[in-house]
Amino acid sequence: MAPVITLLTDYGLEDGYVAACHGVILRIAPDARVIDVCHLVPAGDVRRGAAILAQTIPYLPEGIHIASVDPGAGGTRRSVAIESGGRVFIGPDNGLLSWAVHAAGGPSAAYEIANEAFFLDPPSPTFPGRDVFSPVAARLSTGRQTAELGPAVPLTRLVSLPSPTSQLREGSVEGEVVSVDRYGNTQLSIAAGDLRSLGVRVGDTLGVWLGRRQLALPFRETYAAVAPGELVAFADSAGLIAIAVNCGDAAQRLGLPPGARVRLAPVS
Repeated sequence: MAPVITLLTDYGLEDGYVAACHGVILRIAPDARVIDVCHLVPAGDVRRGAAILAQTIPYLPEGIHIASVDPGAGGTRRSVAIESGGRVFIGPDNGLLSWAVHAAGGPSAAYEIANEAFFLDPPSPTFPGRDVFSPVAARLSTGRQTAELGPAVPLTRLVSLPSPTSQLREGSVEGEVVSVDRYGNTQLSIAAGDLRSLGVRVGDTLGVWLGRRQLALPFRETYAAVAPGELVAFADSAGLIAIAVNCGDAAQRLGLPPGARVRLAPVS
């Protein structure tokens, strides 16, 4: 079976950056199958990239997973390869990989990517996705070992993003906006099961507190269950509660950036 290499970046689609990464991989490992996870992560938004990768990884085949959302490129942060659940995650040690590694079962080994024999020659200090991550992934896919990349990194020294949290208390559940997708849908850290434990069912009205503001939103199966332009809460494909506007942008309307605190409760 052809080895699988996946790519997630904030490179966009306007330039040749993604194609260059594909080209580097396929010149070294022509039999590799490359899957593009996403290249439209907002520039430098490590948290959004981490969320996309973590929520996609359960549906990807085992393989080598490159992620490059790297506002510290060219600085002192290290590059790492992390083994987890039969997969290898490659990218900057800035927390970008941490949620996906956790979703894959947690890290079992990690190595600093320091062996320049794996890089393009000469590597650019500002394009590690092309010159470091892609050739490293390609060479690993042809049978090279992660231990050859450089010194082992203690697992406790890997950079991790703080995990999104939710808390049940006094008949309500409080969480935060994990991410905002390109449609303006706001995904919360609150799981659908949290609402079920409060007795909230599809068809009910949900109280939503955004700081000092309070809203009453319909809780439905999908945003299409309300009229265009109306707000709605629903359980998304990741099993998390999302707030959306049918044919609109909930994040813009409500002023809900990633990290904003939200409290939900049933409305009697």
